[in-house]
Amino acid sequence: MAKNITPRSEDYSQWYIDIVKNADLAENSSVRGCMVIKPYGYAIWEKMHDILDRMFKETGHSNAYFPLFIPKSFLCREADHVEGFAKECAVVTHYRLKTDPEGGVMVDPEARLEEELIVRPTSETIIWDTYKRWIQSYRDLPILCNQWANVVRWEMRTRLFLRTAEFLWQEGHTAHATREEAVAETEQMLRVYADFAEKFMAIPVIKGVKSPNERFAGAIDTYCIEALMQDGKALQAGTSHFLGQNFAKAFDVKFLNKDNKQEYVWATSWGVSTRLIGALIMTHSDDNGLVLPPQLAPIHVVIIPIYKNDEQLQTIIEKVNPLVEKLKAKGISVKFDTDDSKRSGWKFNEYEMKGVPVRIAIGPRDLENNQAEVARRDTLTKETVSFENIDNYIEQLLQDIQQNIYDKALKFREENTRKADTWEEFVDILDNQGGFVAAHWDGTPETEDLIKEKTKATIRCIPFDNPLEEGKCILTGKPSKQRVLFARAY
Repeated sequence: MAKNITPRSEDYSQWYIDIVKNADLAENSSVRGCMVIKPYGYAIWEKMHDILDRMFKETGHSNAYFPLFIPKSFLCREADHVEGFAKECAVVTHYRLKTDPEGGVMVDPEARLEEELIVRPTSETIIWDTYKRWIQSYRDLPILCNQWANVVRWEMRTRLFLRTAEFLWQEGHTAHATREEAVAETEQMLRVYADFAEKFMAIPVIKGVKSPNERFAGAIDTYCIEALMQDGKALQAGTSHFLGQNFAKAFDVKFLNKDNKQEYVWATSWGVSTRLIGALIMTHSDDNGLVLPPQLAPIHVVIIPIYKNDEQLQTIIEKVNPLVEKLKAKGISVKFDTDDSKRSGWKFNEYEMKGVPVRIAIGPRDLENNQAEVARRDTLTKETVSFENIDNYIEQLLQDIQQNIYDKALKFREENTRKADTWEEFVDILDNQGGFVAAHWDGTPETEDLIKEKTKATIRCIPFDNPLEEGKCILTGKPSKQRVLFARAY
């Protein structure tokens, strides 16, 4: 257990903050509610960005960029959308400062904007105003655009990565000629997110559809992937929205179809954000610090020489340099830490805190025996490995670590998914065990609201592969045809 890390069992929230700060991922900014993503934290986001970007392009999408500012009138055009975001919007009212006679600067009252601008909380409105100019006929469709950007949602209660006033994300916005094509796009992008979460983040997720109360503001349907954190709370790890023709109608975006008739365009949007880093931390990390899946680790392997003099160090360097080149040739990122200003013990603790998957230590005795000590971060175990073919050993070890981290998270989710048939069972599981609770719900928004009010639990999703079964709602006793997944969530 690291001395700077509060144990999870003692205070999970503080444990999370301790991990973020001690692993050097991020810190609070002087701007209230905002964060500074530090180089090591940003390196993880870059890994996510590059992998997802490749996956988007493989599915036919292109990147574009749209304005940060949205005219207030645009946001008002789609009633559900504005209602969903109104309380989170930051508003620009003036365009100039001037010198304050009493010192400093002040807003120039003469420089008020004719129309206030909203700092984007999401980009549907400005993008559909743009698409109106791009789309005339079916030949202009589909439009498959993605944007990497920052957005602002004015949060008063913030937590690094999980909920901040400004955050980084990607948002895909597509336009289609038919409902079927748009629905297929929505489903496809959810599969992309699920593949990314499971194959790269090593996080098992449940794919499903949101209840009406939980769907995106302005959407017909919201599909999502839900993950379970170590404290038994759920976290939404990605969403894909079927928008129907709502935004096309709001912005009068029509196209001439193959029958030479005017028709409204069909739309989707989908996105993930830097909260994925929060999910990564809370799914895998332990009381010793960060645990990273190799697929997203900025450094795969750290090599630490142990020596008493420059001559020993030089001998180790000559031995290690060819290994470094072999590992790099396999696409494995390596840090050979020869910094003599820090002791090896400090380095061991530092790289363990930062979640580097594999640590290699090599000293004079190891050289004599043509071997090295190899430690893995996920299990905190180590073994002595011959230098012969050690590059192949490390390559396989990284794959094993990736799989082990996933298997551990899956086992945790399976052990913490329970059924409840009565209100008493439902409350008991939430209060004393946590995790996902599969329970019957009568399908009404009113009941969903009441359950949330009484327990702070929400319907995380209705799983795609949900078996149909007759039952009674845990709260009202009214008939139900399937269970849905409840949990308290971030």
